[in-house]
Amino acid sequence: MEASIFTKIVNGEIPAYKVAEDEHYLAFLDVFPTAKGHTLVIPKQQTDYLFDLEDDLYLGLMAFAKKVALAVEKVVPCKRIGVAVVGLEVPHAHVHLIPLNSMQDMNFANKQQFSKEDFEEVAGKIRDAYQQ
Repeated sequence: MEASIFTKIVNGEIPAYKVAEDEHYLAFLDVFPTAKGHTLVIPKQQTDYLFDLEDDLYLGLMAFAKKVALAVEKVVPCKRIGVAVVGLEVPHAHVHLIPLNSMQDMNFANKQQFSKEDFEEVAGKIRDAYQQ
């Protein structure tokens, strides 16, 4: 299997706005976000389909995503954090954590544009909140 773009991020071959990481999982900002703070959470082990993950890896991914979501919620003004798993665009299981103020924030056709500085600022704030 060819390395996915997410595996290349895990391996340090492609830069990313990382917000949280442990031995098995990584969270980083989506560079094509639907809302400010839109974060992707992945297992470091490349598996195409979420439901093909071993149970312990799947459950760990969800626990990790919850902790990341709570950090995003502390930093990005929103009513709640939406969770989406689509799985068609990148052949590597991943969970979208999207700050929501309206249903339109979950519309993947509505991509937002942010500057590098905006990404770096929100990534730093989420990282700080995650580590608390």
